[in-house]
Amino acid sequence: VTAISGSNVSLQISNLSTNYEQLTWLYSAHQKILEWEFNKTNLFKSKFKNRVSLSGNQALSIFNVQKEDSSTYILRVLKESGKEEEWHISLEVFDPVPQPNIEIQKKQEVNNICHLQLSCKIPDQSITYTWYGNSRALAAGPQSFMLEITVNSENHSTSYTCEVSNPVSSKNDTVYFTLPCQLGKKYSWGWEGGHRVDEVKKDVGIL
Repeated sequence: VTAISGSNVSLQISNLSTNYEQLTWLYSAHQKILEWEFNKTNLFKSKFKNRVSLSGNQALSIFNVQKEDSSTYILRVLKESGKEEEWHISLEVFDPVPQPNIEIQKKQEVNNICHLQLSCKIPDQSITYTWYGNSRALAAGPQSFMLEITVNSENHSTSYTCEVSNPVSSKNDTVYFTLPCQLGKKYSWGWEGGHRVDEVKKDVGIL
């Protein structure tokens, strides 16, 4: 299960039987969150105490999840027969990615050939970078925050976009070139948790 920080999540086991005497949700093997027994739910002292509840289908609901809540949760069930069963369900919580900003590290024109070095590094290890030239993917990966290209008037792109993303959000920044080495405008937008983020346009001048 993946979730964006600040949202509410429900951890549920689909094939859970009903013939049990006790049910326990744990954050880790040694930290209990809550326990159900004799139709009564007991909340243990933990960081979850005011942020969890047990639903009618015995799903664990967690409110206002944070990155620190990421873990492999355990559901431990004691059946009427005395047999104990255990399920594991993983939760990963991500913060929305920040707005990237393309910086021109190098822009050099020699004999009508333009050498460009663009960067948009974000201080987050869980981010994937994807570079586009005229909407065509040029490079991608967790360390691809730098784009180095050599272009001329025949093969240059009129725009270069840096997209930063994680499993729950994506944002990008675009620079436009009127000529291979002549900068025009910038344009930024993105999404968080399935919702469009407001667009931002700005003139950056001609370099």
